[in-house]
Amino acid sequence: MKIICFGDSNTWGYDPRSYLGERYPKDVRWTGLLSALPRLEVVNCGVNGRTIPNTPARVSAACAELGRYLPADVLLVMLGGNDLLCSPDFRAENVAERMERFLRDALPRLEPGRTLLVSPPPMRPGAWVDEERLITESARLGECLARTAEVLGLEFADAAAWAPGLCFDGVHLDEAGHRAVFEGVRRALGL
Repeated sequence: MKIICFGDSNTWGYDPRSYLGERYPKDVRWTGLLSALPRLEVVNCGVNGRTIPNTPARVSAACAELGRYLPADVLLVMLGGNDLLCSPDFRAENVAERMERFLRDALPRLEPGRTLLVSPPPMRPGAWVDEERLITESARLGECLARTAEVLGLEFADAAAWAPGLCFDGVHLDEAGHRAVFEGVRRALGL
């Protein structure tokens, strides 16, 4: 089974403890743990700072990137946190609307076997999170993205339900957080 994981730094495996923006070892990252399961090929298409593609050019670029790995049995999409971080007036509903537009445009081009939309882990107070709006709106992403998944007929999982640990910055998964996301994704995909 081939799984393409399209996400941001939490998919890439960014380790905020590193001085130069390094990543966790493969055997710590949730995508690496997933790839260690038998008969799975996992493609990590995580990019630090990625937001949901929201222009025709960015959607086309995302489709071109993902298209290199097709065909795939599963497309897993976990994005939205950076959209809140980068847009001071954004609410969870804005992120869900952006996600719906992206998936409506991209999925017909990609035609994966299954699509699993995963709401990113909610932020908590930390070095990168110093405003209540980020904490509140990131906690609401699950309910808003669940509605998006329902409208589009996609599978959905909310990382908040897995209670993943976050690092001191309040955004990035710690080692236990990667393990929790791996276990949650494994269950969501029935593996």
